[in-house]
Amino acid sequence: MSMLVVSQIAQLVSQTVINYSLQTSPKESPSSDNALFVSTDEDIVATILRACEVAESGLVSLIALDCAVALPKILLPHAGELSHVPLVVHIEVKRNLSSVFLLHTAFPCLLLSVTPSEAHDNSIIATHLARSLRVTVIHIYFQDGLGDAFSVDRNIMLEENSILDYLSGEMRNNNLSATECDVETLWRAYQDMTSRLSRFTSRPLQPFSSQHSEQASDVHTVIFIIGHHCISEITLAGVQIIHPNIIAPLSSSYILETVSPHASRVFILEQLQDWPMKWTPFHLEVTRALQQRNPTPLIREAILGYDKTSITDSDLEELLNSPKERIQLGTFTTSDPPTIPLIPKHESSYFGVLRNLFDVRFEHSNSPDLVAAHGRLVTTPEFALGRVRGQLEERARLVKIVESLIHDSSADNNLHSLLSKWHLHRDDVLLSHTFGDEIIQGLGHDIHNPALRELFTLKHRFSLPSHWIVVSSWSYDLGSSGLHHILSSGLRVNILIIHTTPYSLRQSNNHRQHDIGLYAMNYGSAYVASIAMYSSYAQTMQALAEADRFNGPSVVLGYLPYLSDQTSAVDVLKETKLAVDAGYWPLYRWNPSKDSEGGEPFSLDSDSIKNHLAQFLDRQNHLSQLVRSKPTLATEIAGSLGQSLREARRSKAQEEYNRLLHTVDAPPMRILYASDGGEAEKLAKRLATRGRIRGLDVSVATLDSMSLDALRCQDGHVVFITSTAGQGEPPQNGRKFFKSLNSVVSLGKDKEILLSGLRYLVFGLGDSHYWPRAEDAHYYNRPSKELDSKLILLGAQRLLELHLGDARDADGPETQYKVWEAQVWKLFGVDSVEVSGKESEPITLEHIKAASNHLRGTIAEGISDTTTGGLAPSDPPLTKYHGIWQQDDRDIREERQAQGLEPAYNFMVRARMPGGSCTPEQWLRLDRLTDEYGNGTMKITTRQTLQFHGILKKYLKRSIQDINKALLDTLEVGGDVNSNIVCSSIPTMSEIHAQVHSFCMDISERLMPRTTAYHEIWLDQKMVAGHAVKDFEPIYSEWYLPRKFKIAIAVPPTNDVDVYTNDLGYIAIVDDDGKNVIGYNVLVGGGMGTTLGNQKTYPRVASLIGFCTPDQAVDVAEKVTLVQRDYGDRVDRKTARLKYTVDRMGLDKFKAEVERRLGFPLQESRPYSFTQNLDQYGWVKGQNGRHYFTTFIENGRIQDTQKTRLKTGLREIAKIHKGTFRLTTNQHLVVSEIEEDNLSNIKNILATYNIDIQGLSGLRLSSSACVAFPTCGLAMAESERYLPILIDKIETICEENGLRNDSIVMRMTGCPAGCTRPNVAEIGFVGKAPGAYVMLLGGGAYGQRLAKVYRESVTEPEILAILKPMIKHYALDRHEGERFGDFVIRKGFVPAVTSSQEYWK
Repeated sequence: MSMLVVSQIAQLVSQTVINYSLQTSPKESPSSDNALFVSTDEDIVATILRACEVAESGLVSLIALDCAVALPKILLPHAGELSHVPLVVHIEVKRNLSSVFLLHTAFPCLLLSVTPSEAHDNSIIATHLARSLRVTVIHIYFQDGLGDAFSVDRNIMLEENSILDYLSGEMRNNNLSATECDVETLWRAYQDMTSRLSRFTSRPLQPFSSQHSEQASDVHTVIFIIGHHCISEITLAGVQIIHPNIIAPLSSSYILETVSPHASRVFILEQLQDWPMKWTPFHLEVTRALQQRNPTPLIREAILGYDKTSITDSDLEELLNSPKERIQLGTFTTSDPPTIPLIPKHESSYFGVLRNLFDVRFEHSNSPDLVAAHGRLVTTPEFALGRVRGQLEERARLVKIVESLIHDSSADNNLHSLLSKWHLHRDDVLLSHTFGDEIIQGLGHDIHNPALRELFTLKHRFSLPSHWIVVSSWSYDLGSSGLHHILSSGLRVNILIIHTTPYSLRQSNNHRQHDIGLYAMNYGSAYVASIAMYSSYAQTMQALAEADRFNGPSVVLGYLPYLSDQTSAVDVLKETKLAVDAGYWPLYRWNPSKDSEGGEPFSLDSDSIKNHLAQFLDRQNHLSQLVRSKPTLATEIAGSLGQSLREARRSKAQEEYNRLLHTVDAPPMRILYASDGGEAEKLAKRLATRGRIRGLDVSVATLDSMSLDALRCQDGHVVFITSTAGQGEPPQNGRKFFKSLNSVVSLGKDKEILLSGLRYLVFGLGDSHYWPRAEDAHYYNRPSKELDSKLILLGAQRLLELHLGDARDADGPETQYKVWEAQVWKLFGVDSVEVSGKESEPITLEHIKAASNHLRGTIAEGISDTTTGGLAPSDPPLTKYHGIWQQDDRDIREERQAQGLEPAYNFMVRARMPGGSCTPEQWLRLDRLTDEYGNGTMKITTRQTLQFHGILKKYLKRSIQDINKALLDTLEVGGDVNSNIVCSSIPTMSEIHAQVHSFCMDISERLMPRTTAYHEIWLDQKMVAGHAVKDFEPIYSEWYLPRKFKIAIAVPPTNDVDVYTNDLGYIAIVDDDGKNVIGYNVLVGGGMGTTLGNQKTYPRVASLIGFCTPDQAVDVAEKVTLVQRDYGDRVDRKTARLKYTVDRMGLDKFKAEVERRLGFPLQESRPYSFTQNLDQYGWVKGQNGRHYFTTFIENGRIQDTQKTRLKTGLREIAKIHKGTFRLTTNQHLVVSEIEEDNLSNIKNILATYNIDIQGLSGLRLSSSACVAFPTCGLAMAESERYLPILIDKIETICEENGLRNDSIVMRMTGCPAGCTRPNVAEIGFVGKAPGAYVMLLGGGAYGQRLAKVYRESVTEPEILAILKPMIKHYALDRHEGERFGDFVIRKGFVPAVTSSQEYWK
C-alpha cells in the first residue's frame, strides 16, 4: 500500500513522475499523462536532468522500485548536479538500508517511512521541501505488502483537494530561498510543515515518535529503532523507544529535547546489513548532540536484523550485557546468494589495459569476484588494503625463510643456488617468477624439512604481483581516512580512482578527484598520475607501468566520463577530449623517485595546457629580452603604439566621412548570418554588396559575433539570414547566439521588453525534404522560425514576414530569396534607386588559385605566424595541393568558442604513395613521425596512402621534411589535380602487380604539378631572385583543374580499387599466361560525391570508352585530364567533376575529343570479368615464390588498442622485414614479399601482437568507414568511431541467421562526399546529421552498380529494425551464391540503378 500512496501523491503534485524499476512498465504501475517509465538499463540521471530542465519551476518525482541497491550508486557521482533541483526521490526498500543511507551526506534531506500513513505524510512534506526550497529530498519507505495493490485506505490518505490546498498555502507562506538552506533552516522548515500538516490529517506528526512505560524521570535506557515495523514488547520499566521519521537534517536541540535527560544508556538499532564504516551518520548526529550533557550517556551501535519484528526484555538484556562493540539482533537470512556488484561496461576498458599490461601479474585486490567468498565488504578499499598487507606480510615471511635456508649448510646445492638467485632478484618482475617456478619444481612433493614445507605453502608468493585497488561506482567510495591509510602504509600497492562525471555536467566547486592528486603529492612518498585513456592511450600505459614499478604506494586518477552503460563510446571520447582540452582534467605524472636521481619528478602530459603555457612564457620571455637588451625599446614600443592609434583614428574619421557622403537617407542595415555550408554567408555578403551600391550604410557579421546586449543597442534595421544544420539545429557560427536567446526567453520577468527597440527581418534557408517523414517536418527551417518567434517574444518588431528559402524549389533558395530581396529594398526606400555601380564578382576558389602564384599564396607567412594555430582563410584551399588539410577538433569546438578561444586547429598530412607501396625504412620513419608530431596513429586512406592527424602548425614544416627524408612527398594527393593513383594489390599476381605499379608511377610523374612552391615553402629551396625563372604548368595551367581528379587501375578478377568510382579508370587485360599486361580498357566519368537535396549532383559509375596499349596508356591519362581542364565546370564546384563533364558533353563527344588530342582512336574494349571488390585476407604465395599476408585494419586506423597492439606489431615487423608494405583502397595492409627464411619470424610477431583475422565476421571484413568526426570539416555524422559499434549489433543478427562468415559489403561516410564509396556498397550509409543517415541498398558486389536510396533518414534503432527481417529473409530465400545487393533488388526492396539519372528517382 505504501507504494500506491507514494505513487498517487507524486502524480498529483508533480509536473513529471519518473518510474524507475527493473520490471515496472505502464501496465504494472499506476499511470498518468505526466508519467515516464524508465528501466534500469537506461540513463536515469540524464532523464532526471532533462525532466528538471523541462519542468523549470515545477516538481519532478522519481519513484524507484526494486533498485534500492543500485540507484544510490548511480546518483552519488551526480549529487552536485542533482542537489539543487526541485526533485523528490522515493526509494522503496525491502530489508536493508545500507545502500540508501549512503545518500545521507550527499543530499540535504532524507525522510524515512515505515507505515503507509508515514509514507503518505512524508510524501507531502518531501514535496513541499523540494518545491519551496528547490532542493532534492530523498524519501525512503519500506515495502509493506499490505492491502490491494491498486487501492488505498481512505482513512490514511487526504482528499486530493486538501493536499493541493495544503501545498498552495505552504507555497504562499514560504519566504525561504535555496541559498538559505543550511541545516537549521531546513530543520525549521520541516518542523513548520509537520505541524501544519497535522492540522489537515488530524493525527500527530513528529520528527521522532517516542514511547516509554513509566514517568520520563524513570527512564534509564533509550533505544532508537531505524528500520522496518518493529514493535516494543519490553515490560521492564525505564525504557524509552524512539522511531525517527527524519534522518537528515537533524537538530541537536531536538535530540536533546527528545532523549530523556535521565538516560544513562542509548542504543541505536539500524537495519544495516553491511555498513562499511565504523559509525553511521545517524549515530554521529546523536553523539554530537548528547556530548553536550554532563555526564554523557553511553552510546552504542547495534544492527537490527530483517527478521526482527519486536524488541523484548531478553533483547534488552543482551544489549546491556554483551561485550561486543556492535551486536546484532535478528538476522538477514535469505535464500538469495550475496549480490555480486557488476563492473560497468565502460570501466572494463581500464581493466583491459591492466590485464594486457601486467598479464598474470595483475591482481584486482577488491574484485567483485571475491564477494561470494568474503562478503560485500571485500570491494571496499580499506578491506582490500588489509588483504594486500596480509599478502605482502606473507611474502616478507617467505623472504625470511629463503634467507634462513640460504644460510643452512645442509641444503641441497642446486636448491641453494636457485634460492640465492631468487633472493637476489626477488623484486624483479620476470626473474622472480622464473626462479620461483624452478624452486617449486625442484622441491617435489615429499618434503620433510619443516622450513621447506612452510616454503612450499607460500609458493604462490614467489612471483611479484601487481596489486590494484579500483575505486568507482560499484565499490564503496574512498574516504579521506582510507586514502591516508594507503599513502601512509608505505606498501607497494596501487589504487586506481575512476572519475565518471562528464565534463558537460561538471560543477565548478566539485574538484574532489583533483584534490586527491594534490593531497597524495603532498605526501612526497607516493607516485601520482592523472590519466584519461580516451585522450592518450600511450600516456595511460606509461603511467600505469610507472605506478607498478614504483617502490611504494601509487595513486592513479583515471577519467572515464559516462552516465550509464548506454552512454556510447563516442560520447565518452568527446567528453574526455573536452575535459582534457579545457584543463578540467589535466594529464600528468608525479614520480618522487626521479627526484632522488636528479630528474624532474613532475611531468605535464596535457598538450593543450603545455601549448598555452609555452605561448605565455614565450611572450613574457620575448618582451623581457627586448627590455633587457635595449632599454630604449620600451619607449619605442610605446611611441609606435601611439602612432598606430593616431593612424587608426585618421582611418576611422575618413571612413565616417565617406559614409556621410555616400549614404542615402535610410536606416543602417546590419546583416547577421549563420552558415555552415557557405550558402547563407554568400547571400548575406551579396545583400551587403548590393546595399552599399544603393547607398545604404551596411555592416555584415556572423550571428555569434553579436551579443544580445549589443543587439539591443543596434541602430537601424537588423537582417538575419540563417541556414539549417543537422536536425533543425542552428549553424556552428550561430549556436552561441541561439543559446543566449533561449536562456533569455526562459526568464519570466520583463522578457517582453528586452528587445523592444529592435527592428528586424529574417530569411531562412532549408530543405523541405531533407527530413522526409511527416513527424520530422518541424526540422525544416527550424532555426529561422525559432529566431523569428523568440525575437517577437522579446518585444522586437518584425518589419517583414518571415521568408523561407527551400532547396527543393526550382532555383533552390534563390526562388524565395529574390522575392524577399525586392521587398527588402522597398522597406529601406531604395527600390527605385538606379544602380549604376557594377556588382563585384564574388571571389571563388578559381580566383584564389589564379592569384596564388602557383600555389604559394601566403602559406609561408602563415606557418611562421605564432599568434594563431591556423592559417589565413585563403590558404587552406591551397595547402591541399601540398598534401595538408587544416582541421580543428570538432568535439571541443563549441566549448572553446564559449571560452573565447579559437578552434583547436591542427593539420592532417597525407603522403603520396602511387599504388600504395612503401619500404620498411619508410614505414619506420612515418611511424616515428606520428609519435613525435601527430596524435600517435596513422590512417590508411581509401586512396591507398597514409595520412597523419593532429599535427600542430609549428610542427608542419618539420613533418613534411621528415616525410621527404623518407624519400616520399605530399604533393599530388589533394586539391584540383590528380590525386594519389591507386592500383590493385593482387598479392598472388606478383609479376602483374609490378607492371601495373610501374604504370602508376609513370602516370603520377606525368601528371605531377610542376610548381616549385612546394620545395620553396617546405624544403627551404629558395626562389630564383627576381622571378627570373617562372613556374609553368604544361598540363594544369595557372587555373589547375576544376575539381579533384582520381585515377585507378584494376586487375580482374578483383576490383579491389572500385575502378568504376574514379574519374579515370584502367582495367588491366592480361595475356593467357597471366604474366604480362597487354593493354587496358579505359573508363571515364566515375565519382561518388553528391550534395544532399541537390538533384543536380549524383553518384556515377564510370563508362567504358575503349582499349589502349601499355605504351599509349599514360598519354590517354594526360589527354583525358586536358579535356577535363578545358571543358569542366568552373562556375559551380558542385558539378565540376569529370562525371558531369562527360554527361554534359555526351560520352561519344567526350571520347571523340580525347581521341582528337591523342591523334589516334581507341581500340574496342576487351572482355573481362570481376568477381569481388574485397581484399584477399590471410596468407598467400605469389608467382615469385614469396609470401604475402593481408591483415584486416578496421577502418584503416593503425593504433595500439586493448585488443591488438597493431602499431607496435607493424613497427616490429618493419624492423626485420626485407620486402615492402602494400596499402589497399579498402584501408587494409599487405605485408608483401616475405622471404622464406623470415616467414616464421613474421608469423611470431603477428601472433605476439594479435595481428590476425581469426574470429572476424564476414560483415566486419567487408566494412569501411571514413574519418568524419572529430577532424573532418565536412562531417555531418559519425563514421569511423561509430561503424564498429553498429557492426557489433548487426553481427548478432547475422549470427542468428547463420551468416557470420558471409560477406555483405557495408560502408559508411559522415557526409555525402563518398570517400569510402558507400554509393556502390550492398549496404551504404551517408551521414546527414548526428545519429542520422541516408540508407542505401543494392550496390553491386564488385562495385559495378550504384546502390539506391532506401530510406532518406534512419537512426540506429531504425537501421536494426530494417535489417533484422531483411537479413533473415536473405538467409532463408537467397539463391545459391546470390549476393545481398542482388537479393534486395530481386525481392523488390529497391530497384536496380542502371544510370546515374535514376539515383534520385
